[in-house]
Amino acid sequence: MTGAPDGARPVRAEDAFDVAAMDAWLRSRTELPDGLPEVRQFTSGASNLTYLLAYPDRDLILRRPPSGTKAKSAHDMGREYRIQAGLKPVFRYVPEMVAHCNDETVIGSEFYLMERVAGTIPGHRALGVDLTAAQTRQLGFTLIDTLAELHAVDPAAAGLSDLGRGAGYVGRQLTGWSDRYRKAKTWNVPSYNKVISWLVDNQPNDVRTCVIHNDFRLDNVVLRPDDPLRVVGVLDWELATLGDPLMDLGSALAYWVQADDDWAFRRFKLQPSDVPGMLTRDEIVRYYTERSGLEPVNWAFYEVFGLFRLAVIAQQIYYRYHHKQTRNPRFKNFWLPVNVLERRCRRIIRQA
Repeated sequence: MTGAPDGARPVRAEDAFDVAAMDAWLRSRTELPDGLPEVRQFTSGASNLTYLLAYPDRDLILRRPPSGTKAKSAHDMGREYRIQAGLKPVFRYVPEMVAHCNDETVIGSEFYLMERVAGTIPGHRALGVDLTAAQTRQLGFTLIDTLAELHAVDPAAAGLSDLGRGAGYVGRQLTGWSDRYRKAKTWNVPSYNKVISWLVDNQPNDVRTCVIHNDFRLDNVVLRPDDPLRVVGVLDWELATLGDPLMDLGSALAYWVQADDDWAFRRFKLQPSDVPGMLTRDEIVRYYTERSGLEPVNWAFYEVFGLFRLAVIAQQIYYRYHHKQTRNPRFKNFWLPVNVLERRCRRIIRQA
């Protein structure tokens, strides 16, 4: 996030909070410059709300759950805070945590604050920095190195041994995401029954258990201001847990739209993964498996699972809009990618 960060805009009326109450609470826990901060909102996300608090000589980031109805287990600010606080000493790319508040009377919800990581966050259409094709390719390798470095973290060293439920992660994920989709299904999306059945019939055993990010994307990393080929921050740890690293890679590549993909898939591109020089999905899989020593028996399973999981996420967001639990017009057509992703899953299954 740079001085005038892309995506940081005036706070939407429905997402506003009592800045003075937040400031008073925070001052009782840390030293701050005089005066209230200028507050702006990052509007690119579709889940938790993220704000920039610009104090004189100090910028903080505030994270809180979205307005409206939400699942009980979702948007756990305390968990997200704890994961990053634990990882910070052993994984250099995590922001510095400042404070966590579970008193919902302060601003109307639980929230936490962290230091802002200076740098460039790639946008949906462009990296935000000028790179040659060769440099872009090098950045692609750096991104996968960063993910592999996370997967090499000892959960015990981060105090996160109890974050997950141990062996059986793949099976639990299939059951959990299938149930979520069925509960969120609306009339205008497919059943996904054939996709789910294929995943169940072809599920592998866990290859390993490690800390996984579960939302590793270009727009969740921060590039160093004076050297954009280096990553200085990894953001948005809402979905992090202990799980299978190949499942994490498959989920990351579900967002990886490349230049030769069909027009329907490219229409819903969320990151500049198709810029000249960027690695392809096949190159990423080869590089990650060589670096990690993990070789998937059936990569198609992880690819289809990642796309199915992304479809569920999109459908859960659309479900909230469909039932008027959110008014954000950005979510009006989220049912469309759910259909596109189902067709893509079935094509991969036919080719497997």
